[in-house]
Amino acid sequence: MNLSVYFIKFLKNSRSSGILLIFCVAAALLIANSSLNEGFNNILNYKLGAENLHLKYSVSTWINDGLMAIFFLLVGLEIKREILEGELASFKKASLPIFAAVGGMVVPALIFLVFNFKTDFSNGWGIPMATDIAFSLAIISLLGNKVPASLKIFLAALAIVDDLGAILVIAFFYTDSIHFLSLLISFGIVGLLALLNYLKVKNIVFYLISGAFLWYFLHQSGIHATIAGVLLAFTIPTNKSSVIPSPLEKLEHQLHIPVNFLIMPIFALANTNIHFENGMIEGLTNSLSLGIIFGLVVGKLVGINLFSFLAVKLKLSSLPENSSWRQMAGVGLLAGIGFTMSIFIALLSFKNEIQIQNEAKFAVLIASLIAAVSGALVLKMSSAKSN
Repeated sequence: MNLSVYFIKFLKNSRSSGILLIFCVAAALLIANSSLNEGFNNILNYKLGAENLHLKYSVSTWINDGLMAIFFLLVGLEIKREILEGELASFKKASLPIFAAVGGMVVPALIFLVFNFKTDFSNGWGIPMATDIAFSLAIISLLGNKVPASLKIFLAALAIVDDLGAILVIAFFYTDSIHFLSLLISFGIVGLLALLNYLKVKNIVFYLISGAFLWYFLHQSGIHATIAGVLLAFTIPTNKSSVIPSPLEKLEHQLHIPVNFLIMPIFALANTNIHFENGMIEGLTNSLSLGIIFGLVVGKLVGINLFSFLAVKLKLSSLPENSSWRQMAGVGLLAGIGFTMSIFIALLSFKNEIQIQNEAKFAVLIASLIAAVSGALVLKMSSAKSN
């Protein structure tokens, strides 16, 4: 077998993207704690774009708000396909990620407030609410066929609802101001995209151009612009044919390699360059860090599974196909991987308070590591017992 065939197989292997992502996390942590740190931060803070169009942002902003919108576009396409013809096609299956996500936001926030009510850290209640969709999906992909496909779809859907919830929390509680004209234009563009779908316009270019404008005006409105990717995905047309690929399926196929092997690794390098400082370990015992760690690890596990259990018992939802409650516990733990959105909310919660920001970022890192390892182990052991 020649080298090119090995490379093609590598690209098609979903676990390869997970391995690459973990490698990038390790590389980012090494860079952040070496002599390369200053130069790397200078690159991330370097501003690119057209200032006269209000599009001059740092490299890190282009990564987190721009490239990640493309990632959300891909995940949104996958969710839409599953809703129309796959694992989420019935109301009972589609509703479970929504109930689970609500529980996974409410319980972590309450746990954080138990530790930090009426303290200087109480404004950080939104930090443990978020699930990092990129990293959680990367970890579950490493388990390959040990995890049923329905459970991976459930985690993706849960994480999207979770992130949409986090975006709303940022918009209502952590945004200094909303520019309503830009927001109104954004609504108009969504209406235009829906009209294109209704008129059965198949040319994907019209959707992508409209999606770029949607991203721009959402960003100008003050709302986290990655939501543009999901909104665009849900307007891309599909069909009922199993023979002729739809525009949705074509775009989904075209995005897989650039998202998994370019966008996600860049995202990991840019967002895990956490510089370790003296006192960080000791800081893990303060109420801020304990609220974040218990919120992400325990709160996500309890909230997701409690609300899922109630939804199933009330016959409002059903478990993902071929899955068990033990596996749901593993997914609940993986959802505790907070990373980007949690760190982003931490920065908004404690503006201009660098030391508190660093303590919060370190607590998010520790919680995410605990959640990733424990979640993977629970899912692996659950699979072994079911075989």
